[in-house]
Amino acid sequence: MVESSPLRRSLDALSSFFVGSAVMSDTLHKVAELAMEAIPSTAFVGLTMMVDDKPKTAVFTDPQSPEIDQAQYRSGKGPCLDAFRNGEVREIHSTREPNPWPEFSQACLDHGILSTLSLPLGIDENALGAMNLYANEEYGFGGAEIETATLFAAQASIVLGNAQAYWDARALSEHLSESILSREIIEQAKGIVMGSMRCSADQAFAYLVQQSQRTNTKLRVVAQDIVDDTTRRLHS
Repeated sequence: MVESSPLRRSLDALSSFFVGSAVMSDTLHKVAELAMEAIPSTAFVGLTMMVDDKPKTAVFTDPQSPEIDQAQYRSGKGPCLDAFRNGEVREIHSTREPNPWPEFSQACLDHGILSTLSLPLGIDENALGAMNLYANEEYGFGGAEIETATLFAAQASIVLGNAQAYWDARALSEHLSESILSREIIEQAKGIVMGSMRCSADQAFAYLVQQSQRTNTKLRVVAQDIVDDTTRRLHS
């Protein structure tokens, strides 16, 4: 039986990873770990993504990755940022040789990294981030490694895109469910206020709003307190 390649095993594991069974951070970490398996020359992996509207190494397999990447985030220039912004593969054959990103290269040298490879992660026009590979030797990423990494990044982009869509849809569903529940609680509280104060629906709602503002409490919480208090008194 012919043994499958590291890329094939990584792609199989990636394609079978169910995004709904883990939070988004778990999916990102899985992508980083499998990237290392797919490209054996890789010492460690980092994923550059937007966090609070700023580029950040959101996920990494080694703490050296975000330490190195700080050089490009400070200067605003680096292969990871270029891959993210322009959607193109960026490679440094040797961090000892001149290249467009001297600050980043020096940070790499300070950590014993002699070559890097950065690949965009995204679907169509939707840029998700960049996958950054670091090697301890010069020319660590040749033609075969770049081809392998490009194939892996394409599959990883699909997985990350699906994960993002899943969690966005789930968050929206939870928000809608919470909104419906809040509306139901507020309507119950309005009915209680109308009965006790013998007022109209508009007057009851105005009362709830007034209580919310006076106590600096969310309207739903004010309504829930009224409903809970009434329920306790009915069962006491």
